[in-house]
Amino acid sequence: MAAPTQPLSINLATVREQWTLGEAVEACGRHGIGAVDPWRDQVAKFGLAESARAIKDHGMRVTGYCRGGMFPGATPAERQAAIDDNKRAIDEAATLGAECLVLVAGGLPKGSRDLREARKMVADGLAAILPHARASKVPLATEPLHPMYAGDRCCVNTLKQALDLCDALGDGTGVVVDAYHVWWDPDLAAQVARAGSRILAYHVCDWLVPTRDMLLDRGMMGDGVVDLPYLRNLVEKAGYRGAIEVEIFSAENWWKKPGDEVLRTCIERYRTVC
Repeated sequence: MAAPTQPLSINLATVREQWTLGEAVEACGRHGIGAVDPWRDQVAKFGLAESARAIKDHGMRVTGYCRGGMFPGATPAERQAAIDDNKRAIDEAATLGAECLVLVAGGLPKGSRDLREARKMVADGLAAILPHARASKVPLATEPLHPMYAGDRCCVNTLKQALDLCDALGDGTGVVVDAYHVWWDPDLAAQVARAGSRILAYHVCDWLVPTRDMLLDRGMMGDGVVDLPYLRNLVEKAGYRGAIEVEIFSAENWWKKPGDEVLRTCIERYRTVC
């Protein structure tokens, strides 16, 4: 297969156990990687101003900022707190020059079994922060997560659901296509085509068989069962020309390896698998 033409980005969760944000940005630069996606906890630990400076000093593109969302709450006060926190996340993303704020919707509020109401809370939360996002010029990128997370992390589980939200909300919204979360969807091809220019980010890793942990056992590209060339072709046909962003949570494997080895492997698999 032809090597990808889109730039490689490293979601800094991939090396969160090896390096601080500053060290990770420096290492990416050393390996010739020109784009990153930091997480809010990494930025908070390193400092917002210091993070922005490190990213700028290394000439890094910021392909996204993880993460906003988590809108559902058991009380109005909890839901308002989530909205306020998302506005802070938008401000941080703007300071970093992020191309989008990645949103993970959130799951059921504590004690609830009402999935429909949780999804309504997500729509309401997005609507509440969208004017601030538009004013800050930070697009909101809703990332549907695999249905196994519907209860606790994300009640938006398909690209169709995410795109329905975009249709309702309008300009300033889009989606993240994450291979780990959407590869199984029988409607995937049609929904990626429907997404078109609303694809704001494309994340890759692999689904291992067996998967030993629901959250922390993602595979390096090529080590699992996801047809990544097929998915790449879908997003390219839809018009996406942005970065290919590697995002791997791997507590028992990749987080235990030296960071430079992880980055070298990401580069090699980006060239040969993605």
